[in-house]
Parts: sequence; structure tokens; C-alpha cells
Amino acid sequence: KRSGRMLLGQALPLVREIIKALAEKTGIERLSPAGSIRRMKETVGDIDILVASSSPGQIMAVFVSLPQVREILAQGDTKSSIVTHEGIQVDLRVVEEQSFGAALQYFTGSKAHNVKLREIALKKGFKVNEYGIFRMDTGEKVGGEKEEEIYEVLGMEWVPPELREDQGEIEMALEKRLPILVEMSDIRGDLHVHSSWSDGVVSIEEMAEAALQKGYEYLAICDHTQSLAVASGLTPEEVRERQKEIERWNRKKKGLYLLNGVEANILSDGSIDFPDSELANLELVVAGLHSGLNQKEEKILQRLEMAMRNKYVQILSHPTGRIINKRSSYEVHCDALFAIAQKTGTFLEINAQPERLDLKDVDARKARSEYGILLAISTDAHDPNSLDYMQYGIAQARRAWLRKEDVLNTRTLQELRELLLAKRRRDY
Repeated sequence: KRSGRMLLGQALPLVREIIKALAEKTGIERLSPAGSIRRMKETVGDIDILVASSSPGQIMAVFVSLPQVREILAQGDTKSSIVTHEGIQVDLRVVEEQSFGAALQYFTGSKAHNVKLREIALKKGFKVNEYGIFRMDTGEKVGGEKEEEIYEVLGMEWVPPELREDQGEIEMALEKRLPILVEMSDIRGDLHVHSSWSDGVVSIEEMAEAALQKGYEYLAICDHTQSLAVASGLTPEEVRERQKEIERWNRKKKGLYLLNGVEANILSDGSIDFPDSELANLELVVAGLHSGLNQKEEKILQRLEMAMRNKYVQILSHPTGRIINKRSSYEVHCDALFAIAQKTGTFLEINAQPERLDLKDVDARKARSEYGILLAISTDAHDPNSLDYMQYGIAQARRAWLRKEDVLNTRTLQELRELLLAKRRRDY
């Protein structure tokens, strides 16, 4: 409320709920979110929904009477605005069927992307607006019912909404060299979840069953370690005890393999709060900063470097420590961080918790494109429902231009194990 922007994780379920209700009550089939929520930005100002219909009055009447509505700001023929009970503004626009694609392109944005697109259109003798794409010389409409037509007429590939930020995507689309972005269906497992052994809500078995329902091939149980008392961190003895439970599950061979892991704490001197002799027995060690986040940049980097130089630490969790709308990143220069990760063969996490989404899109893109670092998209789930956060991590990865091959947990279990072992064998 302070920033006037809500998390994607709050906005997306709400917009889906409203679209589902509109579709059920009106029978309309062409409905879509637009604006920053369609581009899957990590925070959203208000929600834009676009509908194609030749009877807008009926749609508007249904929209303003939805149970989610607290207040009606405006009700018109083609646009209405409401405020939900959570205080979120939702704008609905109704357009003609033959202009739906052009309107969707126009209202999805970003402004910078649209300005660049219109410049390209003018050079090629076309005019683009929310009604369609038109020849400048004759005024003839040559597309607009489908969004793809706008790009096609201009000799471009269709640009996925997540990329529409004028960060090189238009140039790549003209050259037909846009990346095939990672999708939810590419994900084979989650590499950072917690159980009731530390601060998770449910048992290992319940987390495993939920992951199995998602069709995952593997799940990494990464409970907190001993120094994080606030999160019921585990002692080496407790981790060994927990391992028996993990092994019991794996003996059942249900089609989901549980990786025996921890999320270790990086202490204020950069050491890990777990002995190497114990880390050596684990299949996956995720490590992160959970305390001393106000230290100076040099000290933070020193801690991160020392942790990443530990051959047992394979993934750095929530690498910049930010909590969106609440806490800024700790002081760390990402180029220095990425150079160390590259040198030590450490993977970096895109933490899919809606309030973290850490690494952020521009940093994740740089980590992969300039430093060749593989990224793990992990939910940091503490309960089964939170495994659904993967969708936000995927959105962040797509905004970072990441492909399937850029993401660690798109690998098969065998390929994953090889990559995890490679760090331990590394000599640097």
C-alpha cells in the first residue's frame, strides 16, 4: 500500500479469478490481462483486463457486480473501473473482435516497446494503434484481430509479453533470433524446499506427495541449519536422523527422488554454520545470508566469496537478500558476485517467493549472458501450496530472457547430479 504497487503474487491470482468469473457469467471467450501484469512484472500498479465483444453493456454490468467489487469508480460503454476489497484498482476495456489483437498489443506495453514498434512501422510505411495496423498510403487495415499479425506485417517474430521492455527484443525479433523462453513444463524439480524438520509446515512425505502431483522428477529437502535458531535450524545429528526419513521415501521408488540437502547459513565471518565433514554427506548444499545484512559491501562480498569457495556449497540462495516493498538488497556489486560464482562453479538461485524474486530479471539475464552461470528456479516453499510459486520464478526467468538450457532444474536427475558433483571435483 505504501508503494502503491502490489506483488505479482497478489495480482495474478486476483486477475485470474476475475477473468474466470467474467467468462463463466458472459460466455465470452476472448479475455486477457494486459499491462504490466501480462508482462509479469514483479510489482503491478493496477490491473488491466481486455475483452472482445460486440455487446459491451452486458459485460460491464456483470463486471461491476462481481463479488470482488468494493467500489465502482467508473462505468462506461467501453471502459469501467472498480476497486476490489483489497484496495486494488481493476480496469476493464471492451473492444471489437476485429481489433482485439491490436488492442492487446497496445495495452500490454511497455510504453518504450510500443514507441519503438511504431517507429519501425512508420519506416516500413505502416501505422500501428489500438485498432489495428494500417498502410500509410491507402489507409487499408492489414491486421489487428490477432496480436501476432501486428508483428508479422512488420516482418518480425511475435515478441513474448515478458520481453516487451525495449531491451533489445525488437531488434532480435526483426532478425528472427528471439530466444525460446523457459516454460513451466520444462521444470523437472524444485531445488529448495523446507519441511517440518525446520520451519516448514508439513512433513517431508507431504511435501514429496505434493511435488509428485506436479509431475516432478526430484525435490530437494533443504531445511535450515543450526545457527538459524529462529527457523528451528538443524544440528548435524538431526540432519542425519532426517536422512533416514528421506531414504525411506526413496526406497518406495514412487517416481520422485528426494535429494538430501540443507539451506546452510553463511555466518558473519563467511564460514558455513555446518562442518564440511557433514556437508560432504549431503547431495545438495544451498547457502545464503540470513543475518548481518547491514554490513558494508566489502564485508558482504567477502562472506559470499568465502561461502562460494567452499566446494560443498553448490547454490547461493536469494543472492541479493531483497524483500520487495520491504527491504532493499544488501550492499553487493552483482558483477563482482557473478565473477566469483563463475570462477567457483556455483549456481545462483532465482528465488520464486513473490516477495523475493531474487535474482531480479536484469541481474539474472546478466549472470547467464555475460558470465555463463546456470540459474536454479526454486520456490523456497515451506508448505505444499507454495510449490505453486514456481510460476513466478518462471515469469522472472522469462523476463531475464532465460531458455530451458539456462536453468539448472530443467535437467534430468542424472544430469543434475553430475552438475552438482562437478562443483565438488572442481580445482580452483
